[in-house]
Amino acid sequence: MTTTAHPTLAAYTTELVTDENAFAGLAPAWGRLYRRCGTATPFQSHAWLHSWWRSYGTPGRLRLVLVRYGGELVGAAPLTLVHRPLPTLVPLGGAISDYADVLLSDADDGRVADALTRELAEAARTALIDFREVRPGGAAERVYDRWRGPCRKVPDSVCLELPAVSMDELVGRLPSSKAQRVRAKLRKLGSLGVRRDVVPPDGVDAALRRLLDLHRLQWQGRKVTTEHLQSRFQEHLVRSVGPMVRSGDAVVTEFRLDDEVVAVDLTLLAPSLAGGYLYGAHPRLRERKADVAVMLLDACTQHTGTGERGALSLLRGDEPYKHHWRPEPVVNQRLLLARRRTAPLLTAALCDAAARQRIKEVRQRWKERRQE
Repeated sequence: MTTTAHPTLAAYTTELVTDENAFAGLAPAWGRLYRRCGTATPFQSHAWLHSWWRSYGTPGRLRLVLVRYGGELVGAAPLTLVHRPLPTLVPLGGAISDYADVLLSDADDGRVADALTRELAEAARTALIDFREVRPGGAAERVYDRWRGPCRKVPDSVCLELPAVSMDELVGRLPSSKAQRVRAKLRKLGSLGVRRDVVPPDGVDAALRRLLDLHRLQWQGRKVTTEHLQSRFQEHLVRSVGPMVRSGDAVVTEFRLDDEVVAVDLTLLAPSLAGGYLYGAHPRLRERKADVAVMLLDACTQHTGTGERGALSLLRGDEPYKHHWRPEPVVNQRLLLARRRTAPLLTAALCDAAARQRIKEVRQRWKERRQE
């Protein structure tokens, strides 16, 4: 069901949507708001979130907190209710999304953020609100700053970011010896005859299936993110990315060698950043001494080299190979919001976060000792 909207300030109304069909119908209005929110990432687009809900959502637990002005959508917090380990409202998108946030127009003078914050407090009732993976500067910080109950901000995942510049400029940032090696790898790709083609919208579905097939092949016999092998993930990716390509929020690139598709890359695009989300590459590329990481980054910079985007994000993960490019670590934030009656839930969540951090540090020290 969808709750009845009720007035807040003059001409502003808030609404709690719990109906899945109503969520589907929000696409046009959601898209207009998304374009007015400069900090939004593709993980806040309607295509991504609604598709995620269809693959991963639990019926009856949808919680969309909306603010309208004169009938137009001006604020939105896409959430779902979970009961374990604590009753909590968490962002839609789950673990397969690198960033979470709310949507607020850049032109908001604070009244929409005020209304959204009040409605979030009402929607929370006996639950904690836990915004994970908020990129620094995200719109959710405007809610956090207005929250009147107990709240805490703690670090979340590390994302590594490069400036949104051309490949030549990225190479120029490296020490001369490393820069020479990268240029040699680029020449190698050219001598092998690796060709890249941006996939048109009508070819995206088939290209994504090839991407997942190649992804499965490249990780065969090695540790892999198991969710990427699940049918629900494939259904989500195929269902969401086509509309995102048509709206300019994603680009799919195929790489060919001897007229055979040997790699497929999915890059997500937003005004604030571009980021390579997932790729699949045939082992044949490495057998031919092609550097896949250089190949993918070179393709990604084709969408950032104009300087229109704020950053080239390597997304979550602190893998050693990413550090070759001298990125800057950017730490996502976890924003925990409680009402006075739910303050014990906030305390429990903070204790759990601290315990997990200690375990992570112990494992890291153990790993470092093994490498000595």
